[in-house]
Amino acid sequence: MLLDPVRTGHLSGRYHHVKAPALSGPPAQRNPQVIDTVSEMLASIQRGGMDQVLEYARRLDGYDGGAIELDAAAIEAQVASLPAELRAALDLGQERTAAFARLSRSKLADFEAEIAPGLVTGVRYVPVQRVGAYLPAGRFPLLASAFMTANVAKVAGVPTVIACTPPQPDGRPDPAVLYAAHISGADRIFVLGGVQALAAMAFGLLGELPVDMLVGAGNAYVAEAKRQLFGAVAIDLLAGPSEVAVIADDAADPVLVAADLLGQAEHGPDSPAALVTTSEELARRVHDEVERQLAELKTRDIAGPAWTNHGSIIVADSREVAVELMDDLAPEHLEVNTADDDWYLDRLTNYGSIFIGPWSTVAYSDKGMAGTNHVLPTAGGARHSAGLSVGRFVKPLTYQRVSKDATPLLADAVDVISEYEGMAAHRATATLRTGLLS
Repeated sequence: MLLDPVRTGHLSGRYHHVKAPALSGPPAQRNPQVIDTVSEMLASIQRGGMDQVLEYARRLDGYDGGAIELDAAAIEAQVASLPAELRAALDLGQERTAAFARLSRSKLADFEAEIAPGLVTGVRYVPVQRVGAYLPAGRFPLLASAFMTANVAKVAGVPTVIACTPPQPDGRPDPAVLYAAHISGADRIFVLGGVQALAAMAFGLLGELPVDMLVGAGNAYVAEAKRQLFGAVAIDLLAGPSEVAVIADDAADPVLVAADLLGQAEHGPDSPAALVTTSEELARRVHDEVERQLAELKTRDIAGPAWTNHGSIIVADSREVAVELMDDLAPEHLEVNTADDDWYLDRLTNYGSIFIGPWSTVAYSDKGMAGTNHVLPTAGGARHSAGLSVGRFVKPLTYQRVSKDATPLLADAVDVISEYEGMAAHRATATLRTGLLS
């Protein structure tokens, strides 16, 4: 999440850095070693099938030969010890995410219309049939991942959702991740991690046909596996590392701004965080406040390097320039904390999801409480793409119905165009129908 000098060369005003990232390049998203390793694993699994999946599970995750699929009794036993307050919080996240997905789905309506006499066209929204959801549980078990993937897919009407989550050191899944997957409606849940999990779902090695779509976050190996499997299956996004940016002015509380920057920097040591402000004073105060909060933060070994290497504070000489700079950054998460939030909302165009006002923090979406999806574009992808939503799990399939009376106009035009193109067979499909009219 760095400014593009080509784009900033066209700014309507000036800006300067109070803090620039220590590293001049973006975080590495395509490591050649990772690419080679994933290529070898996918090829081996294609050749060796489930035996090779389990061999990687043994080698990488300590798989000991037991069942990898969890039945209802196993799920209940493993989630039984979860605190009631955690279950309640997860239930709320699932309900909020499902509610927003249902609302979004209701806006995707089938339609049919006659756009010219005798020419009827329409769209049917048909769910993808099989989805594979990867639910990470590495450095941090991201409990809301199931809400954003399996949960939203089921709201979209997907008949079969398979979920895979990696085992913990004791060989069992994280019980809270498991509970989130269960209440999200996953049809089958497997304790299987990494590249081997994605390959097993994509190649149809789990007692099901191959999935049609793979969704969910993961480490660099998981992201690379999704990239290499794309085409054989659909994917949600090639996302990561997580990003946050804040637009703020003198009306903002520097303590909250600093906390929200660190809240996303905590995702990993390569997670960018940026403040764009029209206030030099706020910039200085946030800079100092980040350092103060870092000193007391339990995860400062993660958030500290992220802020040092990939954090930035930029002062713009006008709010128009602040908008231009932010649209250049195109962050995954964007917070607006100003005296006139609606002015910025009306003008900003490039972001994964936007959080408006001092009471709106990215963490509410991260944990599922806001209802919106947290699977969002990173690395500038928000300039051209949106995040995962219920609409990604349905296909807008078009159809057309042409009457005999509408045929002459359509067929004559196709006859002319096809003759120019030299496509005789195309021309014949039209002229044969014209001949049947006489």
